[in-house]
Amino acid sequence: ISKLRDKLEAIAKELELANRESFLSSIASERAADLAALPIRETTKSAKTIDTAQHKAESHGKLKSKDRKPRKQMKPQPYGCVSCHSLSDCSRAAAQGFNWESWKQGWYHKLMDQADEFADLGITCIWLPPPTDSVSPQGYMPGDLYNLNSKYGSQEDLKRCVAKLQSKGLKVLCDIVINHRCAQKQDKNGIWNVFGGKMAWDAEAIVVNDRKFKGRGNRATGDEFAAAPNIDHMQDYVRKDLTDWMEWLRDDVGFDGWRFDFVRGYGGQFVREYVLATEPHYVVGEYWDSLDYDGSVPRINQDRHRQQTIDWITAAGGAATAFDVTTKGILHAVFEKDELNRLRDGEGRPPGVMGWWPSRATTFLENHDTGSTQGHWRFPEEGHEQGLVYLMTHPGTPCLFYDDMLEPKKKDMIQKLVALRQKAGINCRSEVYIKHAQKYLYVAEIDGSLLMKIGKAKYEPDGQQWKALESGKNWGIWQRA
Repeated sequence: ISKLRDKLEAIAKELELANRESFLSSIASERAADLAALPIRETTKSAKTIDTAQHKAESHGKLKSKDRKPRKQMKPQPYGCVSCHSLSDCSRAAAQGFNWESWKQGWYHKLMDQADEFADLGITCIWLPPPTDSVSPQGYMPGDLYNLNSKYGSQEDLKRCVAKLQSKGLKVLCDIVINHRCAQKQDKNGIWNVFGGKMAWDAEAIVVNDRKFKGRGNRATGDEFAAAPNIDHMQDYVRKDLTDWMEWLRDDVGFDGWRFDFVRGYGGQFVREYVLATEPHYVVGEYWDSLDYDGSVPRINQDRHRQQTIDWITAAGGAATAFDVTTKGILHAVFEKDELNRLRDGEGRPPGVMGWWPSRATTFLENHDTGSTQGHWRFPEEGHEQGLVYLMTHPGTPCLFYDDMLEPKKKDMIQKLVALRQKAGINCRSEVYIKHAQKYLYVAEIDGSLLMKIGKAKYEPDGQQWKALESGKNWGIWQRA
């Protein structure tokens, strides 16, 4: 704790975010536990470094955790989660507004037609595909970032789509692909490393260890992406160009927030810089890594895996959430092997990122890569309902997949669960008390006011204490009577 305090003092002084007295006071007080939930505009002006390092200390059991016992009375949180401006924001349900084949269908017009449908589902935040012209039709191989005429529609179509969704009360996230960029021209040696458009870069904007594209910039701060030139975020002019572009997306197009693609490719500190410059409503990064396995079986303990995600969030200064890939992987094993005991870690907490830093966890079952027509890691269908119940009753911010919102049976269930989550006040920092985590049964109490059960084993709570709300095959939800 002493070493951590010294390190935090140095960081706070360097960033001029807090003076010594207020900094040490925050560390010593219970208020420090609330700093992990400051909204983005608040953390921009205060000690965000306190937030992240404090949470890491809490994650490793060095500070008292609130997640172990149920509260008998719900107390309102003083702040929402990262980028949230109220507690109602913090109970949001986000959604991915496309799949892998959406580029074929005049997508912006389709989303405009479905805006009322999304609003009726209770969705409050929707993530749109990469909007720029791209070598690949899905948008993940961008070229001229200012050219917003893509396979999904024209720039004007996009602006109308964003405005229509916002008119229905939805916040709109843009998929930001800035790990790599496809060049428009070849250099004198025939290498595709000369960029066109407003960001007319050359090989100095490519990391030096990108040998395929003969980069002449600085060394990479993340993993290499082999298919396109890897952007050097260490270059001041590159960061300025990208910041200007994101500000333009916010101010001219109207986007409210960002989903950062392939954040393993560049340092989290750059995400922090872009976020603080653009002040988005919500931010999520795609930090993806394989789980730990014993042969072909996922290990029960996935602490190393979730720690990597936590480390990235910390590197980003706590300014972004991350997709909780750990929780998705554990849920796969739970339903493929009937091992619900995996849903409690050694400290009695949820075993994913949501168990260590819930306000920075964006939870999900499926996306355009894992499901859709790609099906790289499709969620087990027999566990889908129970998986939804788990996500929608637990902390973090659940992100629903477009295909699931179209299927009638899943759509009806999603609508019920979103309404239940919001009515119960479940939010990104709700407290979880796990009552049972056995092979065929998982039972958890949320915020002392909600009880949920999944698994094949039968379970009925005390009828004098709990009133049934919703139920289905192998799951049930109750509220305190």
